[in-house]
Amino acid sequence: MRCELCPRRCGVDRARETGFCGMGAGLKAARAALHFWEEPCISGTRGSGTVFFSGCTLRCAFCQNRAISAGGFGKEITTARLREIFEELIAQGAHNINLVSPTQFTPWILEALAEPLPVPVVWNTGGYERVETLRTLEGKVQIYLPDLKYVSPALGEKYSGAADYFDCASRAILEMYRQTGPYELGEDGLLRRGVVIRHLVLPGQLVDTKRVIDWAARTFRPGQVLFSLMSQYTPVPGAPPELARRLYRSEYRAACAYLENCGIGEGFLQERTAAKEEYTPPFDLTGV
Repeated sequence: MRCELCPRRCGVDRARETGFCGMGAGLKAARAALHFWEEPCISGTRGSGTVFFSGCTLRCAFCQNRAISAGGFGKEITTARLREIFEELIAQGAHNINLVSPTQFTPWILEALAEPLPVPVVWNTGGYERVETLRTLEGKVQIYLPDLKYVSPALGEKYSGAADYFDCASRAILEMYRQTGPYELGEDGLLRRGVVIRHLVLPGQLVDTKRVIDWAARTFRPGQVLFSLMSQYTPVPGAPPELARRLYRSEYRAACAYLENCGIGEGFLQERTAAKEEYTPPFDLTGV
């Protein structure tokens, strides 16, 4: 089968060679463990049962997970083993099953989710998705956690190798919302279903951050989606010179003020102390 799971539509026969994502025919994961650094409505008190998959459909110049996203580190597993991992995480107390960078493995994940789980499933993605692929997830995924990285095609191309990033991500988010409807929080404050749009503020790119916020505010009414404005940008080796620094306090304050005045409604802000390397988990095959 020629792979057309993501907007690249590279057409590779992954039984014979690797796709743009760097993956072949089969599942590959680098870590499966309780994760406590998602938004509070996802991590809760016991943690989110998070599976970090290998490979990626983007090439982000600032990726914190590049050892697994671009480097391809991980362990090959079967769909039966993936189902066991879900059940092990739930037995450890996970509030949900959180699938990080899952797009390139959609058919295998769907097989592992053939039987419903007793907790919500989170599709944790860079936002670069095909609507046609997302439609296959309807009824299997209760929570969508997409990035909305840029509006500018120039930034999408420069920083993620995807000039069509916003066109694809904005359509994908609309499909995600169609599937889930307005977000629902339980009495415990945990998200039961819905969409949380994430945006990482990049150094020097406040104008594009405002355009991202404008799109979300224009597209959704208060009470429909949650918006998470992240300050955790951390420079990585090899990043473009303009991204070789952390955010200035003034940049994040300005982004927060803009968000608060735009009328989106509820969401999440981060302390600047979130911008630390230790918040990136070790990719050491734990739980795989």
